[in-house]
Amino acid sequence: MRTSTVLTVAAGLAAATIAAGLMPRAPELGRQQTGDADLAATVRAAVDDPQGLRGLAVASIDGGRVRVAGLGDRAPGGPAVEPGTPFEIGSVGKPLAGMLLAHRAATGAVRPDDRLRAVLPGVTGPAGEVTLAELASHRSGLPRLPTGPSTLARNWWTSVTAGNAYAGADVDQVVADAGGTEPDGARGTVSYSNLGTSLLGQGLAAQAGVGYPELVRRDVLGPLGMTATVIATDATHLPGGRAEGATAGGRPTEEWVGAGYAPAGVGVWSTAEDLARLTAAMLAGTAPGADAATPRFDDEGDRRIGYGWFTSRHGDREIVWHNGGTGGFRTYVGYDRAAGRGVVVLGNTARDVDALGLRLLGVRGEAARESTGLLGWIGAGLALAFSVLGGLSLRSTARRGPDRLTVLSAAVWAVLSLGLGHRFGDWSVVPAWIWPLGAALTGVATALAARRWRGLPLVAGAPPWRRWTGAVLSAAFGALTVVVLAA
Repeated sequence: MRTSTVLTVAAGLAAATIAAGLMPRAPELGRQQTGDADLAATVRAAVDDPQGLRGLAVASIDGGRVRVAGLGDRAPGGPAVEPGTPFEIGSVGKPLAGMLLAHRAATGAVRPDDRLRAVLPGVTGPAGEVTLAELASHRSGLPRLPTGPSTLARNWWTSVTAGNAYAGADVDQVVADAGGTEPDGARGTVSYSNLGTSLLGQGLAAQAGVGYPELVRRDVLGPLGMTATVIATDATHLPGGRAEGATAGGRPTEEWVGAGYAPAGVGVWSTAEDLARLTAAMLAGTAPGADAATPRFDDEGDRRIGYGWFTSRHGDREIVWHNGGTGGFRTYVGYDRAAGRGVVVLGNTARDVDALGLRLLGVRGEAARESTGLLGWIGAGLALAFSVLGGLSLRSTARRGPDRLTVLSAAVWAVLSLGLGHRFGDWSVVPAWIWPLGAALTGVATALAARRWRGLPLVAGAPPWRRWTGAVLSAAFGALTVVVLAA
């Protein structure tokens, strides 16, 4: 074997060895557990694959008996999850807004058919004509979120950086968003809308003359004894001892806070113990605004909706439920009124827990299968593409590159691609050994490039000014990539 070949192989092996020590590692449900030992064992048995999870807080309500347990870790290498550990619950906060409507309608403070502008006069234009009931049941025709360029840019950036998607979105911003939005032709049919639920909650609060968090505490949380449930409208209100969120691939995420979208579940934190109180009261029909769970309108398939609560049929059973998802948390709350059973599942990664919740309720088969989901497949594609394509491109450039500038640019992008794959790939879907394999490919390509380096001119081919301009632009994009990786 020639010396050059030996050195090339050695470079690949060295790169793979180093990369193995830096290999991305998806979260995995930890071994720690607290609370009810039997429930914890039942939950572990119901988890089909522990990868992509880190910690779970679970509550089971059966015939009036409430059990709670914590499994795994609040953060990497951190303390155990406990039944009282706060989790970000996301859209599980939406039923609270629906219950507020049902409760305040029962007291005569508002009517479900009241127009939005009657309780929130700042909303101008067609959006002011939708009713409170339409907002509570996602039938307003309003989009999920505003569709303006600034919103789209913010959502893209926060998805890249795992940041707070609702930073700076206060009540005035939500009202302004509504003023610039017109209900579409889907009005009257169910189309999920964070904007709509936020307008509902802010309208009810404005009509009551208090802030939304205060109204929820006064009318729903307080009567149920849910003292550990917090609506954090800014970072100073975040609860202590909380779980830390992460993507399913393990990347840490920022908490979501923003006063304007609080009724949609932004900034809402709760515990398995508190949500068990809510679920038990909904089962008993004693929660303020419990009538919100009554299914009033048809959705797709066997699903119907009330005010914030969904009802789905699974065979001969009806499950009332809502789930929630933020950048780094997933939540499921469901109950079967006929069987007198309910469940709460809180997870501190972005891996869905709906199927686990259904299994704990005794729903089997098709309805309870795990699903990777679109975001998971996107993350898998990013893991594969970034881990391998940079090395392949460098190898091709090393064989045919016309000059040093081209080879150097390809080498830099091969390394940055590895960083992007490490950071943004969903390593709960894709085997982590693919990343060191990509590093080995980059190492081999780098050795090939080094062998050709001395015989290449600095710049060749296109006019030098064009080549240098391309190099500067490439460097600028590389610098932006470094910023993204560091964010």
